[in-house]
Amino acid sequence: MNVFRTKSIEQSIADADEPGRKLKRTLSSWDLMIMGVAVAVGAGIFSVGAKAAANFAGPAVTISFAIAAVTCALAIMCYAEFATAIPVAGSAYVFTYATMGELLAWIIGWNLILELFTAAAVIAKYWGIYLSKVFALMGTDVPASISLGGVDLYWGAFLIVAAFTVLLVLGTKLSARVGNVFTLIKIAVVLFVIVVGFSYVKLENYAPFVPASEPTAATGAADVLKQSFFGFLTGAAPAQYGTLGIFAGAALVFFAFIGFDVVATSAEEVKNPQKTLPRGIFGGLAVVTVLYILVSLALTGMVSYTTLAEAKNPTLTTAFEAVGNTDAAKVIAFGSLVGLTTVIMVLLMGLSRVVLAMSRDGLLPRSLSKTSTIRATPVRLQIICGAAVAVVAGLTNVDLLEEMINIGTLSAFVVVSLGILVLRKKRPDLKPAFRVPFGKVLPVVSALLCLYLMTNLAVETWIFFAGWLVIGIAIYVSYGQRHSRLNGKFAEARASVNGPAAEESSGKASGNEDALTRV
Repeated sequence: MNVFRTKSIEQSIADADEPGRKLKRTLSSWDLMIMGVAVAVGAGIFSVGAKAAANFAGPAVTISFAIAAVTCALAIMCYAEFATAIPVAGSAYVFTYATMGELLAWIIGWNLILELFTAAAVIAKYWGIYLSKVFALMGTDVPASISLGGVDLYWGAFLIVAAFTVLLVLGTKLSARVGNVFTLIKIAVVLFVIVVGFSYVKLENYAPFVPASEPTAATGAADVLKQSFFGFLTGAAPAQYGTLGIFAGAALVFFAFIGFDVVATSAEEVKNPQKTLPRGIFGGLAVVTVLYILVSLALTGMVSYTTLAEAKNPTLTTAFEAVGNTDAAKVIAFGSLVGLTTVIMVLLMGLSRVVLAMSRDGLLPRSLSKTSTIRATPVRLQIICGAAVAVVAGLTNVDLLEEMINIGTLSAFVVVSLGILVLRKKRPDLKPAFRVPFGKVLPVVSALLCLYLMTNLAVETWIFFAGWLVIGIAIYVSYGQRHSRLNGKFAEARASVNGPAAEESSGKASGNEDALTRV
């Protein structure tokens, strides 16, 4: 069993053109930019920033956002270089398969499933809660959940996931058009928040800009589980605020930037990906970064971070209610609902594309990667993903898994950043349309920053993450490696259909190691 076998770039591209498993290229740079804004401007704008300011960084949450944005930008440069070299669905999973081998590719794919599935479920649940709040502001009491046999059913989560599952089945371009409309509405709401928020800013609320470090109130075993992994390793007492609080805040608000690796999963559906992908991804990242920093400045200038800390679940609405502007709070509630809507759509699409790529390679059942001959979308897979997300979001307490989204994303960012170095060494003949500048320096810096942010996540997050990896490796050993299309019997069957080129690029288990390990 060779778990370090790699899949050639040529074969990845050839598999993307396989009849019955092919996606249609319909997306433009504008679509990608809007997609990035759609998935990033949502939970981070309306909730995570306030939480980070209240519990970790205070007014310095703006620095937290800047750190997260720089880290994301460095990693996204690596994604852009990979995506222009391998413009197929699957994102970090495909990139890792082409450079570091099958086992690590499986782990990254498994982590991406964790990231996208958990994020979709968490956001869907929040969407249902915000829908209930909007009804309440309109004078109608509609509970966010209903009790069925002692189990709370968040009906809104079922509703929104079902709606976008149907939309994604109908076509990617149609979904993008609907998403564009919602995103423009969301941007208008964010601009409203910035303009109105700054009218309430009091400079004294920015002092101290970096609050002095304080020990956390928790004690005992719960204290250990909630503290950062970095603090656990170094023996530092659990604390909030201060310099370490800024980095802990950055690790939390990194949730706001997960959308840009999701955009890379759509590479196979992009027109002229060599030029379109970098423009769309970096354009969206620039817009999102500016919006987040301006909103965080308005938020922490309107009210003291201590006021936010007193709220059980601080959000932007908390700040506007504190200054007596209930009308603005209503607009934000509506904007939150619209904002989270587009996030769910992009996450559901990204989830299905990662699973599709793994299915094509045989690491998951091949039947999942079949696409509709009429709409060129993975109908069966999209329905399965939507149903699973709806059940988890509607029936479980997914709030506990929020940080799992970040650790899954950051782990993929680390591997992709290092993968660029491997790609350049193994395939110097490749000339991608975009290359990360400054040689080896930025990919290494990107990997180190992402790894450091990972260590700022809670100990309990790392424990859950370790459990997830154990389950994933067990599935790979029992199913994935046996059914991989790089195995001899599958490679030979494919060669008989596709000709000698396929056999050469995928290799035979009987001894063609050069073909198996060639990137």
